Amino acid sequence: MTTFAELQLLSPIQEAVAHEKYTRPTPIQALTIPEALAGNDILGCAQTGTGKTAAFALPVLNHLAKNQRKAISGKPLALVLAPTRELAIQIGESFSAYGRRLKIAHALIYGGVSQMRQVQSLERGVHLVVATPGRLLDLMQQGHVRLERLEIFVLDEADRMLDMGFLPDLKRIIAALPVRRQSLFFSATLPPAIVQLSKQLLRNPISVSVSPESPTVELIDQHVMFVERRQKLSQLLHVLTSGQTGQTLVFTQTKRGANQLAQQLTRHGINALAIHGNKSQNARQRALEEFRSEKIEVLVATDLAARGLDIDGISHVINFELPKEPESYVHRIGRTGRAGETGTALSLVDSGERSYLQSIQRLIGRTIAVVAPPTLSAPAAAARLPEPSRNSHRSGHPEHQRSGNQSPRSGAAGRPRSRRRSGRTADRSVSTQSAASGHAPRTRSDPSTGTPRVETTSEVSVGARRRASGRQPHGPRENSQRNDRHNRRD
Repeated sequence: MTTFAELQLLSPIQEAVAHEKYTRPTPIQALTIPEALAGNDILGCAQTGTGKTAAFALPVLNHLAKNQRKAISGKPLALVLAPTRELAIQIGESFSAYGRRLKIAHALIYGGVSQMRQVQSLERGVHLVVATPGRLLDLMQQGHVRLERLEIFVLDEADRMLDMGFLPDLKRIIAALPVRRQSLFFSATLPPAIVQLSKQLLRNPISVSVSPESPTVELIDQHVMFVERRQKLSQLLHVLTSGQTGQTLVFTQTKRGANQLAQQLTRHGINALAIHGNKSQNARQRALEEFRSEKIEVLVATDLAARGLDIDGISHVINFELPKEPESYVHRIGRTGRAGETGTALSLVDSGERSYLQSIQRLIGRTIAVVAPPTLSAPAAAARLPEPSRNSHRSGHPEHQRSGNQSPRSGAAGRPRSRRRSGRTADRSVSTQSAASGHAPRTRSDPSTGTPRVETTSEVSVGARRRASGRQPHGPRENSQRNDRHNRRD
């Protein structure tokens, strides 16, 4: 197949494809669409950026438009499962674009937001549902979604779903599918667990594989820069301010690291935002929209964004930290060099990441070219990320971090809190007041040492109130518990 006109799609879909300025189908599309239109099950293996979404979306829309079945509340005719909210949203946008001239109602079902609008969409009746497994299963258990009418089932990024721990949810959803259905199964890799799952899901499938001999896109110019970890930020700043980068996606290993790096870049005058799983759905979508519209020039991400994000015009992907799994490297750099465009991937590698680099090079079957780090001026070389704090279990949000001059028991200005000292000051004050009034100060034995000490004004008043109410004063253990609670609030 050399043109979309040869694929025998309905004319409204052909017009929508032309509107998107698609001229020739990609290999995965040319191999998949005719077989899917014929009603066959598909087992597709293809890397990201190869046009998989259109490969299943166009046949699904063609089937729904051709049969013209009525949409019924809560009973979709087609279901597409995706591993992440971002990918589900992008798939939904593709269905809207390709089905712009069709009367096909679809609903997006994903977590992280209120389910109210999603339930309302289902109740109005939809032909197609694009969903993530967790939220779909929730709505199925609540009775908002029933799958007995389902005719086509699509599972996208199956290997990623298994990596994210969705296998139990997938099995429960698959068990609810009707026996008579068409299934389209797509995965970037085919490990044994995926092959076993495909055997449970597919009947006499047509296998389609367009994986290149080298799993990385040839149009991506890949480089490695060996640097010390403490110099990574300064080298990243040099690259981003060199005037040679456009929209840039920077990857870190952790959510906390993404937050810190985005904050540091912003402090140095670079518009950057972070995106990861701890961000709310609204915050993630806002960051993506600002990146797409070029309001920000750098998006700092974890591997959440390594698959499915189809953003045009990303010129550079920078691995601030290499991924531990070599396959993730392929998906990361696949965010650039899309749709026939060229792209650049740069990895900043310290001594502790060399083993990760070796695994990546074995996977892609090539040695990545090394570039020498430039010599930086003293102010630029001084830029570095803060050292990890001792309280590494805390989240990376600023409100959970102390400034550098504060100890864990310091006040807002860095002054140490000392209850003993403040107590002695109060003791002297009450002694002076008692002498002036002609009354002897009251004393109490210290429970730990047995030595007498003067009660402060506050202790006298609190003790009097407790005796008046019949409550006993705090004992040593209760006092210790109160102090512990106070320290935790600090």
